[in-house]
Amino acid sequence: MKVTRRIVVRGMVQGVGYRFFCRREAEAMGITGFVKNLLNGNVEVVVEGEVEIIDHFITVLKKGPHLSEVTEVLITDLRYENKYKKFAIEF
Repeated sequence: MKVTRRIVVRGMVQGVGYRFFCRREAEAMGITGFVKNLLNGNVEVVVEGEVEIIDHFITVLKKGPHLSEVTEVLITDLRYENKYKKFAIEF
């Protein structure tokens, strides 16, 4: 089953390569969507794909790249629309 999820990652996740880490992992897993920095210091990720793959992706996001320090991951299910064709970093 395919799903769309919005993920907000809190902690030390800006300035440590977190968005590039997300894109690399998402592309490797065949997930589509986007990642972007938020003004409050968090990172927002919106992803579409198979539920099992998304669940694994979220586990990877909780660890993050080497220099990051993830303190909290908030997940919201959205309506699946098959909206994204690739995974992108948004600015």
